[in-house]
Amino acid sequence: MKLLVKLNNSEINFGNDAVNFDVLKQRAYNLRWAEMPGGVIPLTAADSDFPCAPEIVDAIVRYSKKGYFSYTPKLGFSEFRESISKAFKIRKNEDIPPDLILPIDSAARAMSVIAKAFVKPGDEAIVCDPVDFLFKTSMEAAGAKIIFFPMKIVNGRIDFNDLEKYITPRTKMFGLCNPHNPLGLCYSIEDLDHLLRLSEKYGFYIMNDEIWSDMIYPDAAFTSIYTLGNRRNDRTLSVFGFSKSFGIAGLRAGCAYCTDPANFQKIVDASEVMTTIGGISSLSQVAGMACMDSGYYWVDAFRAHITKNRDYALERLSKMPFVKCYKPEATFVLFVDVSAAGMEAEKLANYLREEYKVAVVPGGKKFFGPGSEGYMRICLATSHEILEEGLNRIEKGLCALKR
Repeated sequence: MKLLVKLNNSEINFGNDAVNFDVLKQRAYNLRWAEMPGGVIPLTAADSDFPCAPEIVDAIVRYSKKGYFSYTPKLGFSEFRESISKAFKIRKNEDIPPDLILPIDSAARAMSVIAKAFVKPGDEAIVCDPVDFLFKTSMEAAGAKIIFFPMKIVNGRIDFNDLEKYITPRTKMFGLCNPHNPLGLCYSIEDLDHLLRLSEKYGFYIMNDEIWSDMIYPDAAFTSIYTLGNRRNDRTLSVFGFSKSFGIAGLRAGCAYCTDPANFQKIVDASEVMTTIGGISSLSQVAGMACMDSGYYWVDAFRAHITKNRDYALERLSKMPFVKCYKPEATFVLFVDVSAAGMEAEKLANYLREEYKVAVVPGGKKFFGPGSEGYMRICLATSHEILEEGLNRIEKGLCALKR
């Protein structure tokens, strides 16, 4: 079945026939097709089942045909930094000068570099619970003691009213995932102002992860913390990656950026890009430029497809036993409460994979923090047909538990 999304007079196929299963089973790792036993549908890692925009492939081929893969500028191609700066302004209304953007090999690496640059042993870092495990991993590796801030959703919003209680004289960094993974929620301008006021009052840094900022559903809006002004964000240290929006996780393309030149220099020093230890490959930068300059039509069409998948999945899940699920505003994952099944999340995930041939990411401290126990995360970045069959299998598994 072909599912064509029409955007700006272009049709992009997000149907089942656009998914190359043979290639995915050879190349799609990290809990996905290449790591799964035969017959298992992976609704797991946040990675797309679709090929990337053809402009990205064409750009890599054109560059490669000349046969030279020489060293690149230590701070990245100037054209790439300019492309990122322009796209951030157009897409997010962020005024980030190109010379304060550091291309780097993935958003995950940028998080690690930022933690290394600003956190030292004995410091405390506040990590939301739940949130993507890379916040904890990067800050802990730098020597920080992790303080979990339990996230509560009140009236559809993340409630930060109690955050100040978790701040001590040793608090050095707070992790902001905007939009939030796995909750799929955006922050209001009031939330972000509250965070900045606390940062101004106590002097801690904000690690700001905006990797999901392009994946906002039509019924929601993304607000960047930079909306509150660059000067107020001197202690905001940001990361962005190309894996979620553009489907190029294997190219490991990302960037770190900020608004304070002195802090930017600390990021550069920690990244080791001024030697040949750190850095990002030439092909990753070429691909990244194609994303920024020519790929957003594909992102918008992909988002339209994901919106249909979200709405379909929510309808299906609402009828399944043990399930509670709210409507996310962003990301292409659903964070599903299955605590009523009376089974630890990891055991439930193993049960679904082994008995019903569908894989999900379990909640729990390994991936999202202890506050995520009793949840599972489902990825929507696939065809309707694959999603439908995956949900059929989840439903069968949950119904069998009910008997």
